[in-house]
Amino acid sequence: MASTLDVQLPQGTVRGLRGPAVNRYGAIPYARPPVGALRFRAPEPADWNGLLDATGVGTIAPQRPARLRDVMGDLDGEQSEDCLHLTIWTPAADGAPRPVVVWIHGGAWQSGAGALPWYDGSRLAEEGDVVVVAINYRLGAPGWLCLPGLPANLGLLDQEAALEWVVRHIGAFGGDAGRITVMGQSAGASCIAALCGRQPRFHRAILQSGALGRGFRSLEDAYALGQLFMEAAGAADLEALRALPIERLLDAQQAPSVLSALSAGNYAGPLFTVVADGTVVPRDAQARMADWAGARDVLVGTTRDEMAAFPGYGTDADSRAVGEAAFGAGSRQWADDARRAGRQAWSYRVDFGPTERFGACHCIELPLLFGTLEAFGPAPMLAGADPGHVRDLSARMRAAWLRFIRGGSPGWDPAPAMQIFD
Repeated sequence: MASTLDVQLPQGTVRGLRGPAVNRYGAIPYARPPVGALRFRAPEPADWNGLLDATGVGTIAPQRPARLRDVMGDLDGEQSEDCLHLTIWTPAADGAPRPVVVWIHGGAWQSGAGALPWYDGSRLAEEGDVVVVAINYRLGAPGWLCLPGLPANLGLLDQEAALEWVVRHIGAFGGDAGRITVMGQSAGASCIAALCGRQPRFHRAILQSGALGRGFRSLEDAYALGQLFMEAAGAADLEALRALPIERLLDAQQAPSVLSALSAGNYAGPLFTVVADGTVVPRDAQARMADWAGARDVLVGTTRDEMAAFPGYGTDADSRAVGEAAFGAGSRQWADDARRAGRQAWSYRVDFGPTERFGACHCIELPLLFGTLEAFGPAPMLAGADPGHVRDLSARMRAAWLRFIRGGSPGWDPAPAMQIFD
């Protein structure tokens, strides 16, 4: 029988699993389930009390198979709109003020979850003596649909609510609320950029493969796509949309009319993204990016062959040029703007690419960073990799990230210098 370990919070007892070096507390709700009347509403604080069984892994946001499944492999997990949970890995819930890192996953705002074996934080927690938190947030239409009468950027507000929960309660799990680093990849990194423009509840930021130079969607374009989506879902009004089964919403995300509008190039980016709505994110967000970059110290970078993960691209020079425009230039600009604002900033690039097809593609650093190669299993992007080299590179990357999370330099000169991981 697994050994458990309790943590006391003001609202009750959180019961997690005791490990040999790291304890895990899973599926801790940070907000009320966004179902029924709360669908398409801003997150409300969780209201549980008594004993909370946090020995499980929890559900993930409803989603269709990820568009990068042929690169990373399939993800698995029980799906439910009741998904606003977080997972904590801690060396000890002893009140010691350890640095905290909060992981915000990517997935084009439509797939992924913090509660996945891919993002198991136990190795980072053990090796760095830090507390690792991975969060779920609403994906697809429930989190990012934009229509008149609906709050925009609900998934971003979910992330903010999770960070607020961490600030209030992480001390009971052995973390220091005064030393929080947020870490995000792809869509997660873009969300962190937006959070830097609000009232960031963190002290350092790690931005991995974010499209930081492409800005956010205009409110007008978001409304137009939202209307197409509502028509595809067969909803006459917002109340009808709120009452639809989640399967209808997921189907509408892949409706021919919606996909045709996207493929025609009328709307840049994926179906859902951060919207410059004027309330959660300023309408002139693009003009403010330089100021946002100066909000916090940053570790920011990309992979050499970002675009090789996406259909129609590879590891050739033209594909790399597209990746440079989409990911590289904006990431370097973010580091430069942070440095000009008096912040500490470090840049990196991952050149490790074991396959000719995918090279150092988008997401290649994730199994290295978390040390979860077994969880990624037969991911095509890792096919044929030398196990010894992978272990060494993985250890070097984690050590660098952990030095930054603990408040120091990752181990190389500040930007514009760039560390290459290959």
